[in-house]
Amino acid sequence: MDEKRLLIALFGLAVALVVGFIGYQFIAPLTVAVFLYYSTRRLFHRLDRFRIPARVRAVLSLSLIGIPLIGLLGYTVLLVLIEARRFIERYPVAETIGADTEWVGDLAELSNPSLDEFVAAYRSGQLDPFIEFISDQAGLLASTLSGLVLNLLIVVVVTYYLLLDGSKLHDWLLTLDDDAVIREYLETADAELEAVLYGNLLNVIAISIIAVITYTAYNVVAPPSVEIPYPALAGALTGIASLIPVIGMKIVYVPLAVVTSVPTILGDDLALLAYVAGFLVVVAVVVDTIPDILLRPYFSGKTTHVGLLMLAYIFGPVVFGFHGLFLAPIVLVLALTFADTALLRLLGRDPDETGAKRGAASVPSGQRRLDEF
Repeated sequence: MDEKRLLIALFGLAVALVVGFIGYQFIAPLTVAVFLYYSTRRLFHRLDRFRIPARVRAVLSLSLIGIPLIGLLGYTVLLVLIEARRFIERYPVAETIGADTEWVGDLAELSNPSLDEFVAAYRSGQLDPFIEFISDQAGLLASTLSGLVLNLLIVVVVTYYLLLDGSKLHDWLLTLDDDAVIREYLETADAELEAVLYGNLLNVIAISIIAVITYTAYNVVAPPSVEIPYPALAGALTGIASLIPVIGMKIVYVPLAVVTSVPTILGDDLALLAYVAGFLVVVAVVVDTIPDILLRPYFSGKTTHVGLLMLAYIFGPVVFGFHGLFLAPIVLVLALTFADTALLRLLGRDPDETGAKRGAASVPSGQRRLDEF
């Protein structure tokens, strides 16, 4: 009997290792899927009050998050292409970067591209260098696009089925319960993960709204030559950039100020730089500092310390790569929850008593909770 159990245990260990290896290969999309799951789960459950089927609610929850992000990225790429074309038309790019890229200048001549113009350019051989360039880079483009599509598909499928069957997975894990330790740990970790990751989403939305209002108000009072281009897009990107640790929103509004000030410097109208300096001061205070002080404590979760959470955002991308931005907070929450629940029970202590004693010391005075908000 013991030999059979040993064989079953070894087989289960082998299966777990294989599954773990496969999961490690796709750790980035799986991490993003977990983030999206906890970000959309509240909306998924609240839609149930309208008697909407679960599959439709899952699609709606993903669409309300995914479609705006995809639209934002597509709009950004479109604007980059438009501005690149204007730059090519204004400056002699083909002459400055060499004869090997003269096809760039040829494409710039198609100022109002239409199907007939593209057909005529193809027949005349004007597009041959461009086609040759695309052919040379076909392998890289194909691998990049296929990897992007695969990761996006994994994110969508895993998030969709977590929304549908996450409760079943939760119930199955509770069958492993032993003296209520596993149950308490899973329920506490699940609630804290939802509070932290859902709080991240709320923080992005709030900062995006504040940034859009600030950029638009600046354009109302600033002269046309120093206006912020595309304030709505810039504000949305500022909100997303707030997820990046340390640098954060500065990677958006500082380059915006630089781009805005370049024409003024070239035009020798240095007096207008006062508007750009005022823009930097206002954004640094209204968008970057005040929301971080007032909003982040509300969105920091129920028990997770704000400082530890910020350190997780800082060290996560350094240790794990870009997906560490989502993975590190998850690991932090799981570790702190284990220390507060399962570890105390394993040491023979009552977490309720120790938690009451530590409550005032573990959380800074004045820090608010997401549930209070």
